[in-house]
Amino acid sequence: MRVVIQRVSKSSVTIKKKIVSSINYGMLIFLGIEETDTKEDIDWLVKKISQLRIFNDKNEIMNLNVNEINGEIMVISQFTLHAKTKKGNRPSYIRVAKPNLAIPLYNKFINALNMLVKNEIKTGEFGAMMEIDLINDGPVTILIDSKQKE
Repeated sequence: MRVVIQRVSKSSVTIKKKIVSSINYGMLIFLGIEETDTKEDIDWLVKKISQLRIFNDKNEIMNLNVNEINGEIMVISQFTLHAKTKKGNRPSYIRVAKPNLAIPLYNKFINALNMLVKNEIKTGEFGAMMEIDLINDGPVTILIDSKQKE
């Protein structure tokens, strides 16, 4: 499981020219699910995300987590995070989880994260063509892969 986390001032997701979800200050999380991902990947990742200290304290030092600033979170499914580009110029998505596996893991990820944070998780729509509007605050962008655990 792989995520790209962006600290945002605000973000919204539009599907078919309609805004379906939006957040203010917090995290925009792009989530990629691989065919080998399990509940253990979810558990490790949501704990890491909920405790990630990427928000500034009163001294402008990144020392606070999303709960400590009463921040919001939006999760967007993004299979392209698992693109393989080693050969050729067209990315391969051979290891990306198929929808029958990915959708339940996506929902479990959201539910597990909801248990660890104060505000309800906002989402896009799995598999939909989405337009994401965001203002990256900082900019702060963090990559985390549950298989690498770094």
